[in-house]
Amino acid sequence: MTETAGEGRSKYGTVKISNEVVAIISGLAATEVQGVTSMSGGLTGDITEMLGMKNLSKGVKVEVGEKEAAIDLFIIVDYGSKISEVATNVQKNVKDKVETMTGLKVVEVNVNVQGVNIPKEEPVIENEQRVK
Repeated sequence: MTETAGEGRSKYGTVKISNEVVAIISGLAATEVQGVTSMSGGLTGDITEMLGMKNLSKGVKVEVGEKEAAIDLFIIVDYGSKISEVATNVQKNVKDKVETMTGLKVVEVNVNVQGVNIPKEEPVIENEQRVK
């Protein structure tokens, strides 16, 4: 049985939103923010990606009650980004997207910066003619 994140009853019946759906929305909303390189999923997430499977809820933990949610995010930021600004923007974007899409009240969004992505420099090759 799938855990449900939020349940709502209407005159037509019951609506259930799984925890996985809230986690996917949160992960996608976090990666939309400028300065976020990726989500940090740990060893399990890395193995999943090496096997060719994309884990859209990687780096996200969700605790949900009937009408409220608390979200923990684990991110990697771009080198040169102001980490406090990136984290604040992630909190705002995740809260807005989850509340808008699910109707749940997000009580907290905890951002854990797990690393900094340093871009690799391409080696400079001198005296090489480029073939067009």
